Amino acid sequence: MAIRVLLGFSIPEEDLTHLFEVYQQFVENVFSLPVDLPFSGYRRGIQARQTLQKGLEKAIREKLQSTQGKDYSDALDILIESSKEHGKDMTMQELKDGTLELIFAAYATTASASTSLIMQLLKHPNVLEKLREELRVNGILHNGCVCEGALRLDTLIGLRYLDCVIKEVMRLFTPISGGYRTVLQTFELDGFQIPKGWSVMYSIRDTHDTAPVFKDVDVFDPDRFSQARSEDKDGRFHYLPFGGGVRMCLGKHLAKLFLKVLAVELASTSRFELASRTFPRISLVPVLHPVDGLSVKFFGLDSNQNKILTETEAMLGATV
Repeated sequence: MAIRVLLGFSIPEEDLTHLFEVYQQFVENVFSLPVDLPFSGYRRGIQARQTLQKGLEKAIREKLQSTQGKDYSDALDILIESSKEHGKDMTMQELKDGTLELIFAAYATTASASTSLIMQLLKHPNVLEKLREELRVNGILHNGCVCEGALRLDTLIGLRYLDCVIKEVMRLFTPISGGYRTVLQTFELDGFQIPKGWSVMYSIRDTHDTAPVFKDVDVFDPDRFSQARSEDKDGRFHYLPFGGGVRMCLGKHLAKLFLKVLAVELASTSRFELASRTFPRISLVPVLHPVDGLSVKFFGLDSNQNKILTETEAMLGATV
């Protein structure tokens, strides 16, 4: 999605697979100690970044030289045009840096939120069943299948409980812990003076954990966002998984749409279960993610929403 849709690159599948492996090495070492020694995480991260930028430069040059027309402008097009409107052409280094930032923003955070969504549906089967019921009521799920033509943007927007589920996942498991801002004017906070020009960090997770509007903050409860309760209705900055103010995440709506489509697909076309004995530990850096990944078994469904078992499983079941 990031490479093909947001950036408009036409990278061969083999090269894309290699770049993805390098990208993962880059992400794993983003927060390494800045000790530039052989075999250190910092050195591996630097080398991965250099390899990535070399591949991205090739893709950028091919894109700029391409005469193939598109009926839409991707994020990189907008970035380039915006720079020109301000009387400055972006250098190749600026284009590579901007491209790498867009990939990180589009991939790492969405992968994190997607994994958290699956984990919570595994932990809370009642939530998954309630979601399936909403899909049935809205004519999306019928006889175990997604009805053809039912999955439209206006339909997705109208799925209120699905929206609550996504909001609750993003409240408890925000991919990014916070953000940095420059103080524009001196202000006072809890008796402390914060001078103009200082760089400050706001914490999304701490805000969600301490916001007075949320009840039982550690409980996964999508209904807190229902119309009847609307715990997030008071105050501008109690709930800010995508940041706040003029610097709010530009990909907010795309990310929420992606998560909603994923949830509908999971609820409609498969049953799934944890493939390990226990749920994995969670790491918060560079983005929130399960240590060593989340192992899940997925099963297809028949028309009655029953698991389609493998031949081996069916034989074992018959034996029992």
